[in-house]
Amino acid sequence: MDTILSTPQMVVEDRERNLFRVSRRAFTEESVLEAERRNIFDHCWLYLGHSSEIAGNCDYITRAVGGRELIFNRDRAGAVHAFLNTCPHRGAMVVREKKGNALSFRCFYHGWSFNVNGRFASRFDEGNYGKEHYSGGCADLAQVPRLECYRDFWFVNFDKNAVALADYLAGAKDYIDMVADQAEAMEIVGSGQQYVINANWKLLAENSVDAFHGFPVHNTYFDYLKNIGSLRMETNAGHFNARGMTDLGNGHAVIEYQSPWGRPIARWVPSWGEEKRPLVERLRQNLVQRFGEERGHRMAEYSRNMLIFPNLVINDIMAITVRTFTPDAPNKMTVSAWALGAAGEDAELRKLRLFNFLEFLGPGGFATPDDQEALENCQRGYKNMREVGWNDISKGMPRQGQPMNDDEEQMRCFWRQWRQRMEGRMEGSRVGGLVGVA
Repeated sequence: MDTILSTPQMVVEDRERNLFRVSRRAFTEESVLEAERRNIFDHCWLYLGHSSEIAGNCDYITRAVGGRELIFNRDRAGAVHAFLNTCPHRGAMVVREKKGNALSFRCFYHGWSFNVNGRFASRFDEGNYGKEHYSGGCADLAQVPRLECYRDFWFVNFDKNAVALADYLAGAKDYIDMVADQAEAMEIVGSGQQYVINANWKLLAENSVDAFHGFPVHNTYFDYLKNIGSLRMETNAGHFNARGMTDLGNGHAVIEYQSPWGRPIARWVPSWGEEKRPLVERLRQNLVQRFGEERGHRMAEYSRNMLIFPNLVINDIMAITVRTFTPDAPNKMTVSAWALGAAGEDAELRKLRLFNFLEFLGPGGFATPDDQEALENCQRGYKNMREVGWNDISKGMPRQGQPMNDDEEQMRCFWRQWRQRMEGRMEGSRVGGLVGVA
């Protein structure tokens, strides 16, 4: 047996032999998930929501992030907050609605009330509580340790000593810019989707930037696009070649490629009809005027699948999808996805955007059920891990120069960061043998 397959380590990279292996224990063991919660989800920046979801003063949404229940809201002055959605009295969730607009929050259990800036707002008769109860802040809603924003994308961090969000995002900022700059303002459209996949969360992290599986798994979708006239495979639309895969730092990665499908931002396809072509062309010209020929063309013609470590995916493809996934168990995750579009865009283009979003990326679309079956099939296959215990993520390692889209370097970026974070904080942990580099 190859010694690389007999090591107790979970991530092994042998650069001399161009081998990269991940133990299937990383996808199945409860102790690994416990360590991930402590070492990754407690210290990384995690996506909370978009500014457009709380556009008005006193708007709020509730959301589960990093294993916590949170309130994401604006106060009366428009300042943005993120509070832990638990009453300081007995711990009940204060806000039970998914979204709304409120001047205050009131816990239904014992009636404790809070202003939208989190301050305790109830006043009880004298003798119930001492004055320090009101002045010391111990009765206020607890805020998350860190809350920061980049281009209307809000993130939280439960580590008060974490690096600034802008530093954490590193090279991902440029790709977020290409999404945020598609219109004067962008907005989340509708309420989003939520569904469960019976597979480990890291399988979806890999899948989201894995071009290698595209044609084998989603060939039905490509056949469908071809049949209805929504597939444009020409490569002479400009002199810009496919950009391949880019390591964005800190475990983030992106694959970029010339779009074969229509894009509501500025890429027309015949199935949309000739009457929409002038409108789409005007959008393209606007991008060129604002950002120059090369960047404008790139924003219009190219698609991007980006993973921001650990669990945020922004797919700027036939529609813009913002997706997060949260581990519930080693073999179960909850996925949340939202469509992002241009605020005030043409009604017909909005209709196309939402159709594209649901057609490919919705829970009942062409892609998501395929991917769900693939990931759950992997999880079922891990029952054989005592005999076949390793995943291979070596594709493209011998390649010189820029990796190709269908290489696996983007997954290796994720796993190197996973390895570093699990290793760097593993003292005293029950999980051993996580890393190895030869």
